[in-house]
Amino acid sequence: MEAQFIFQTMMRHRKNLVKILENTPEPALADIPEGFRNNIWWNISHILVVQQLLCYKLSGLPLNIPEDLVGMYSKGTFPGVLPDPAERAEVGRLLVDTVGKLEQDYNDGVFENYTAYKTSAGFVLSSIDEALQFNLYHEGLHLGTVLSLLKIVR
Repeated sequence: MEAQFIFQTMMRHRKNLVKILENTPEPALADIPEGFRNNIWWNISHILVVQQLLCYKLSGLPLNIPEDLVGMYSKGTFPGVLPDPAERAEVGRLLVDTVGKLEQDYNDGVFENYTAYKTSAGFVLSSIDEALQFNLYHEGLHLGTVLSLLKIVR
């Protein structure tokens, strides 16, 4: 799969998520309907964190997001208190900015090393290219969850 297509698709997903963040009332962002384990806010923030972990951390590079987000939205975490509007705006900005940074870093060849990682879905990632492909799959799953949650909580 061509990396340029991955970045374009990721950016489109992320811009859709930013619109959802901007246009969804706070109670709806926080609501966890019966049958779900998390909310819209958690899913969106989780997407941001996982991309950074899969691409940067496993490449031995510093993350481009605040460390506290990792602790709150990594795999195995659960929704907490909704952030204030400034934090929501920061996550919205980071959703877009981190895609541009990832693309630039990829094109600049900064991902020289990669620590193999087996995902909870059973995929073994052994390169940045595999991480990019899996990340797109992961983001699509969570975007689908966000869209399902939107139908229920609105």
